[in-house]
Formats: sequence, C-alpha cells, structure tokens
Amino acid sequence: MVRRLRVDVRLATQVLVLQLAVVTFTLGIAGGLLAYLSHERLAAQYENQSLDTARAIAFAPAVRANVARYENVALTPSPAVIDELANGPLQKLANEIQQRTGVLFVVITNNAGIRLTHPNRNELAQHVSTDPSEVLVGREQVMRQSGTLGPSVRAKVPVLAPDSDRVIGEVSIGISTAAVHRQLWSDVRAAAVLVGAALSIGVVGSVLLARRWRGLTMGLQPSEMAELIRGQAAVLHGIDEGVLAVDTAGQTTFVNDEACRLLGVGNESGRPVDEIGLTPRVLEVLESADATPVIANVGDRILVVSARHVAREGRDLGTVLVVRDRTDVESLTHQLDAVRLMSTALRAQRHEFDNRLHLLNGLLHSGRTGEAAQYVEELLGSGPLGSALPGIDDIRDPFLQAFLAAKAASAREAGVSLTIGPNTWVPGRLTLPVDVTTVLGNLVDNAIDAARTGAADAKTVEVELLQDGSTLHITVADSGDGVAPDFVDDVFVEGRSTKPDSGIPGGRGIGMALSRQISRALGGDVRLSSPGSPGAVLCGAEFIARLPGVMAEEEAQWVAQS
Repeated sequence: MVRRLRVDVRLATQVLVLQLAVVTFTLGIAGGLLAYLSHERLAAQYENQSLDTARAIAFAPAVRANVARYENVALTPSPAVIDELANGPLQKLANEIQQRTGVLFVVITNNAGIRLTHPNRNELAQHVSTDPSEVLVGREQVMRQSGTLGPSVRAKVPVLAPDSDRVIGEVSIGISTAAVHRQLWSDVRAAAVLVGAALSIGVVGSVLLARRWRGLTMGLQPSEMAELIRGQAAVLHGIDEGVLAVDTAGQTTFVNDEACRLLGVGNESGRPVDEIGLTPRVLEVLESADATPVIANVGDRILVVSARHVAREGRDLGTVLVVRDRTDVESLTHQLDAVRLMSTALRAQRHEFDNRLHLLNGLLHSGRTGEAAQYVEELLGSGPLGSALPGIDDIRDPFLQAFLAAKAASAREAGVSLTIGPNTWVPGRLTLPVDVTTVLGNLVDNAIDAARTGAADAKTVEVELLQDGSTLHITVADSGDGVAPDFVDDVFVEGRSTKPDSGIPGGRGIGMALSRQISRALGGDVRLSSPGSPGAVLCGAEFIARLPGVMAEEEAQWVAQS
C-alpha cells in the first residue's frame, strides 16, 4: 500500500513537472523571441532618430556656412586651433543639441574628415576614428559602430556647400547602445511581469488539471487502468452471454464476441445502434431498457434479451443489453413437451383400456358371453381411443397421433372440442417432430384459446393435416371471434399479442413469430388464410402452414397395411 502511494505521488509529480516544463519552455521561447524583436525594434527606432537628427543639423544654413570656412583647410591639433574650435559656433550648437536630445555625441567634420566638434575637447582637430569616405562622396550611412566614446547606433549625413551640392563635410550623430539596452530591459521587465503571471496561471492550471485527472481516473494510474481495461475486455469477451453497450446518443460503444455471434452483427463500435442490423424486437427491448427479460427470435436462434440503463453519480452513461442463448433450452423444452404429450396420451389410453378390460372381465365373470363378444366387436371398430378423436386413424405417425390426442384432451379440459378435418391424410412418419410440433402446437394452442374465449356457443377447433410427398400441410380453424382488422398485419410481428402477458416469462407474442420463422427456415411459410367467417360453424380465424421436408414418404407401406 505504501509503495503504491509513492508510485501515485511520483506519477502525479511527473505529470505536474512535465506540464510546468512545457509551460516554462513555451514562455521562455516566447520571452526570448519578444526580447529579440524588442531589441531590433528599439535599434531601428534609434537609428531613425539619429538619422533624422543628423539630417536636421547637416541641412541647417548656419552649419553649412561654418563648415564651409574649413573646407580644404589643413587643421592641426594645436592649442590655438583647439581653442578656436571648442569656442566656435559649431561646438556650441553641438553641445546644445547633445543636451537637448540626449545623444551620445554630435561630431561635425570638414571634407578631410577632421573633427570640428566633439564632446571630448582633446579629440578636436583630429581625424575621425571611423572611415568617412562613403559619406564624403555624398551617401548617408546608418550603422552600429564602436568609436572613441564606445559602441553606438550612429547616422552619418554629408554637409553640402551653401551655394552648391558639393560635399564639404559630414555630421555624425551617435546614440549609445547602453540607452538601447536600458530601454530594452525596461520592456523586458514589463514583459517578465506578464510572463510571470502567465507562468503562475500555468502552474495553477497544471495543479488543477492534475487533480481533475486523478478525479476522472478514480485515483488509478495508467498501468492500473490499462490492466483494468485488459481484464474487463477478457471477462466481457470470455463470458457466455452477449453484451452490447450504447451511449446516451445511441452510438454503439462495445459489442463482445458472443453478442456478435448471437445477434448476427459485426463489431460495430461507434455506429448508431439502429444501423448495425438488430431486429425490431431487440431494438424495442433496448429502447425500453426496463431490465425485464424478453424472448426474441434472431435468425434461427431463440434469445433472452434484457436491457437496463447505466448511471454513475446521477449521470446517465447509456444502456447495456445482455443477450442469452436459449435455442438449445427451447429445443429441449419442445422435445420434453412432446414426450409429455405422448405420455399423457398413453396414460389416457391405458385408463381407457383399463376401463374396457374391467367391463369385459365383468361380463365374462357374469356369464354374459354374448354381450362380451358384442362389446369386443365394438372395440375393434372404434380405434385406440374409441370415438374420442374421430379421424385420427388417418394419421399414421404415432408421434402426431399422441400429440393431437393430448391436445384434444387438453382442449376438452378447457371446454373446447378438437376435431380432425375430413381431408386429413398423413401416411408417412415425421422426420422433424420437434419443428412440426412447435408449429402445430402454437397454432392449436392459439385456436383453443380463441375458441374458449369466443362468443360462439360451439367451442370447436378443427385440425387438418395433409401430406404431399415430404411436405406437410397444416390447416387450423376455430370458432372464436377471429382476428381484429387492425391486428391482421401484426399477427406474426414478434412481441405483438392480444393476450395479456402477466406471468408469462419473456412476454407474449412469440409463438406465431417463431412458427413462421421455423416454417420459413424449412422453405415453407405460415399465413393467415382467413381472419374470420361470421355465420360459419368455424367462424374464427384460419391459419395454413406448409412445412417442406418434415415427412418421410411411406405411402406404399400404409396402403399395404390398410
């Protein structure tokens, strides 16, 4: 625990130091660039100032007239010459300009480059320290040079004769670079205040960002987050349940491998959930998100799907859909139902046979052999269940016989009479009993329920089966109230039902959709042939199913045994 705390502090410190280093480096670069640009700006400003001052002096008539006096005059640095120049009008003018403008020097020379003015008396009547040749041929110069008074920004302007354009000397104005530096440092100090303020803001922002980051990551370090993500991914991709996550905007954020397999979609992260190929039933469950498990048919699979909203700290994060495969369970359930129905039918037959044998035994014990013989003859002509289900002998397959006999018994308990239609003829045996009983069972159960709740006095359901090669045709009609006109188009829509779903796991509206799905998977179909026929004996709905490939043809054997 202590080691983890130290690692956390170190990482937070590293992030903070890195942010501060980036901010400091950025501000340092910006400050250096600002200082350089300020220096160049100030230097150019002082160059222009010195040039303007030099031009003003050089063009002054008094200066031109006084400089003309020393044109082509050989001056020597004698005390008399120095006194003359030091007390002359040019030096007085230079001193006054220097005092007023604060320039480093004002130097005026004749056409030989001999100083006529200079701040230092000892430099009068001396040749200038820098080359004056360019200026003495009439060209102005602006430069940064170092002379007897130190480095300076200076401008040199030729002095013309009063009556012509002949160059008779030069005026050199210099501004010390120290003045430039003083102004630069003044600007830099002002900028430093701004940089310091920006750096302080950056430090505060970095600290707040580090705290915010720790809050968003719940105190986890990057390595811990990476390990957590890897672990969660391994768990979500390794479980036997499908998981699909959607954010609040309806975008898919996660789909594990099992969800892709069960829902028949790809790894569509980032796409709108209604565009990845989910069935309407699954989309409806996802939109409702009430956490109630619902059965849905997807392809050839029967799934249990549930969805719920996910929130943290009062903030809605989206919806998670959980998908479980119940195909095998439903298949086993249908097989178990079929076995149960056969068992029920066999028990009914045994009970029927017991009653008949007891009656026969009583007749024989009482010596009434004639009546016993007559009773046996009646039994031989009545079939295994007597007249309980007329027409069942036209169905050869024992599985179908037991199934329909059990359904007839169940119908009798509900007060409904189940009959076999006159056109029934099934000489073969079933090859896909589970699929057939699923389709037939759903149709018969719905018909029994419709007849039981219908307004007609006669509660009747008629089942007609006809084999055509390997195809089985099924017709189921009832005496119920029929299908309402506004529900005709929704009969086979998954999740739509006219019955309440209270107490039904997964809700109602599954059977008809499943029956059609199974039929179409076999190459057939289930359809509503009549929503109702008022006035007829079977005034309710009539459904027709066609199931190819579910029968084995044994017509020859049936005829031979008949």
